[in-house]
Amino acid sequence: MSTDLITHPLLGAALALHPQVALRPEPFGALAYHYGNRRLVFLQHQDMVNVARALADHATLAHALTACGVDERRWPSFAKAFQSLLESEVVVERSAS
Repeated sequence: MSTDLITHPLLGAALALHPQVALRPEPFGALAYHYGNRRLVFLQHQDMVNVARALADHATLAHALTACGVDERRWPSFAKAFQSLLESEVVVERSAS
């Protein structure tokens, strides 16, 4: 595992979909709609959708990526994407389990 993978802080974070977010499957991935802030976000790849749905079942983002079979070389791009989803309140940090 590279240093970038080990040191990216979000990979060690416990995340979950925001309780007010619904995912609607689409051919490109999914639409994420936040009923609270009314934001609509496109998840443009099925791997992103799979990881987003798996977040609550795993201790950290890294564990969810592993469980979903995402190649470690892609983890930095996933961490960046989930940082954006965190900032737009599609996902939230939760207490580690």
